[in-house]
Amino acid sequence: MAKMKQQRQAAQDKSPHQRTPSIDNRRARHEYHILESLEAGLELTGTEVKSIRQGGVSITEAYARFRDNEAWLLSMHIPAYKQGSFSNVDPNRPRKLLLHREQIQDLMSKVKEKGLTIVPLRMYFTRGVVKVEIGLARGKKVWDKREDIAKRDVEREIARHVR
Repeated sequence: MAKMKQQRQAAQDKSPHQRTPSIDNRRARHEYHILESLEAGLELTGTEVKSIRQGGVSITEAYARFRDNEAWLLSMHIPAYKQGSFSNVDPNRPRKLLLHREQIQDLMSKVKEKGLTIVPLRMYFTRGVVKVEIGLARGKKVWDKREDIAKRDVEREIARHVR
């Protein structure tokens, strides 16, 4: 009985303190206007999931493309898992996005518009499963980036004076 209580207590202690990694793509929000976003699953191998848990994943250069009515995430770098020998795969291989057919058709029609692309915004774990928040985005012009920087500076100045 005491052993079960210790196990339950250990599980409770682990959950709030040890959060699984969440990888944010801050560069995407700087370089694109995000029009809409949605959650998608990723088709991964076991060693890729373990490597994601260790960190070191790069989603800054990643983007999505459609091939044969399937969504694929390209240019995402997941480093090789150190303890995985023969089961490691290519770090930059295309990875399938797990979406419903209607979602894929909707995104495909919107991407056909000029200047729209799909970029990953965030990668995180939900109940042990890797999820990616993808966003339908339109590229910013140089003056848009300058406006965002100016707004951020003004907000900082206001926050300083309020303190």
